[in-house]
Amino acid sequence: MNPLPLVIAGTALAMAMMVVVWFFARRMDNAGIVDIWWSFGFTPVALFYGVFGSGHMIRNGLIAAMVCAWSLRLGMHLYKRVMSHHPEEDPRYADLRKQYPKRTWLMFFGFFQLQGLLIGLLSLPIAFACANPSPGIGFFEIAGVLLWLVAIGGESIADMQLALFKAQPASKGRVCDFGLWKYSRHPNYFFEWVVWIAYFVFALGSPWAWVGLASPLLMLFFLTRMTGIPPAEARALASRGDAYRDYQRRTSAFIPWFPKS
Repeated sequence: MNPLPLVIAGTALAMAMMVVVWFFARRMDNAGIVDIWWSFGFTPVALFYGVFGSGHMIRNGLIAAMVCAWSLRLGMHLYKRVMSHHPEEDPRYADLRKQYPKRTWLMFFGFFQLQGLLIGLLSLPIAFACANPSPGIGFFEIAGVLLWLVAIGGESIADMQLALFKAQPASKGRVCDFGLWKYSRHPNYFFEWVVWIAYFVFALGSPWAWVGLASPLLMLFFLTRMTGIPPAEARALASRGDAYRDYQRRTSAFIPWFPKS
C-alpha cells in the first residue's frame, strides 16, 4: 500500500484537532494548553493509522498502543504542569504575545496549525509501520519495542526524580544533580528522543522506512536547538545563576555521560 494517502489523512486529522484546541485556548486566554494537546494529539492519529492502515493487525495494534501510552503519559504530565500555573501563561507564549500584540490570536492560529503539521511529520514511522505488508512480527518490531521500553522508563524516572527534588523545601535555588540528572542536564529530553528512535526502528521493516528517519532527526533538532534545551537553560540560568553555570561546566547537556570533576 502507498502510505501517502494515510499520512495526508492523519495529518489533516491532527490539524483539524488543533483548530478546536485554538478555540478553547482563546476562550481560556492561555495558549500554553497547546503543549498538552500536542502530546495528546498523537493518540487519535496513531489509532487512525492502526485502524485504517493495511498492515498486519498485531503490528498495527502494537505500534498504536505504544504511541497512545507515550502520548497519554506525557500529556498528563504536561497537563499538571500547565494547569498548575493557569491562568499564568508559559513564558514562551507570553513572549510571542509581545511580538504580535495586534493580531495575537491570528498568529496563534497559524502556530497551532504548525503543531498539527508537526504531529503529521513526526508520525511518519507510525504510518509506515501500519502500512507494512509483511506478515507477523519481526526483528525490527521487537527491537523497537525493547528500545521504547527503555526510553519510557528513563523518561519516567527522570521526571519522577525532578518532581521529588522540587518538592523539597531545601531545593529552592539549587540545581537538581542527583540520579539521572547527575549524568545529563536534560535526561528527560534525551529519553524523549530515544522514544522517536524506537518508532523509527519499529518501522524499519516497511519499504518506506528510510523516510521515517526525518522523525527522530526533526525531534533532535527541536529538543537541542529550538523548544527544548535552549529555553530551559535560559530559565535555569536566570533563576539559579552561578550554581547552574557550575552544573553546565561539569555535566553533559544531552547524552548521559560521566560528570567532569
